[in-house]
Amino acid sequence: MTDDVLFETRGAIGLITLNRPQALNALNRPMCLAIHAQLDKWRDDAAVKAVVIQGSGDRAFCAGGDVVGLYHAGKSGSDEWEGFFHDEYRMNHAIATYPKPYVALIDGITMGGGVGLSIHAPYRVATERTLFAMPETGIGLIPDVGGSHALPRLPGELGAYLGLTGARLKGVDAEYAGIATHYVPSDKLPKLIEELAEGDPVDQVLADFDTDTEEPPLVANRPAIDRHFTGDSVEGIIASLDGGNDWAKEQAATLRKMSPTSCKLTLRTLREGAKLDIAGALQNEYRVVCAIKQGSDFFEGVRAQLVDKDRNPKWVPATLAEVSDAEVNRYFEAPAGGDLRF
Repeated sequence: MTDDVLFETRGAIGLITLNRPQALNALNRPMCLAIHAQLDKWRDDAAVKAVVIQGSGDRAFCAGGDVVGLYHAGKSGSDEWEGFFHDEYRMNHAIATYPKPYVALIDGITMGGGVGLSIHAPYRVATERTLFAMPETGIGLIPDVGGSHALPRLPGELGAYLGLTGARLKGVDAEYAGIATHYVPSDKLPKLIEELAEGDPVDQVLADFDTDTEEPPLVANRPAIDRHFTGDSVEGIIASLDGGNDWAKEQAATLRKMSPTSCKLTLRTLREGAKLDIAGALQNEYRVVCAIKQGSDFFEGVRAQLVDKDRNPKWVPATLAEVSDAEVNRYFEAPAGGDLRF
């Protein structure tokens, strides 16, 4: 097991605490394996009525997966790349299909792998410190961890907008978008955990703590999001944004900075994910990430954003026009090591 994630039975709940505050509680492979194993144990424990997951420290729930570790593993040719995604996605599936109430306290930064730990849960509690994003197109990846299943199920075209642009949402916007089911001030979370541990129905406890908020800023841009982020073509979305207002033009400029390959892969996985169950979406994502290892954009994106930090990635291909349908199709072929199984 690992000290990077802690488990405790407190009254009627099993409490998971991500314990890497210095790394913004970023996920590594041992954490994924430990969480999955503990969920299996609690599933069969009659004394555990619900599971609660939180992050340690006051900055992050979970800022994502250990992409720098994956960068080095992929560069070395290690099978740790496939192993990490295999184990992470199996954990995501276990969360999505868990038979007991599962409450994710998304207090602080919640990105990438942190989204996979929370968005498939029936209960997701945002706070004033929540900062949600799926920023993968900026590092040559895709919104994975079941994001291709969850994002298309948000209202309108919010999922395509969030998945393509990597836009960041505060807690009130996360609740409005359906990413969070409840909003509770962060200083109330310890009391909320105490109440859940008493064993009262989770719905009732969360309803008692749920707090009204001001109108979410996202509301103002919602008509433009639904108008521009439609269809199955990234080029079409950008052309529509180019003809929109100043906000729309800013989104077009953002998309032009992202990996062209990642943008096309993201839009396809989102559109296909809308028609798939969680297992099918994760299998699709696993195919894509295994193929991404054979390309250059992920390694260039992580280099530019997190290693050298020059913020100037050189994508290959450099334009959307150079990313052919045949090239996109290649990413959806079964990987050499076989498809993901649950």
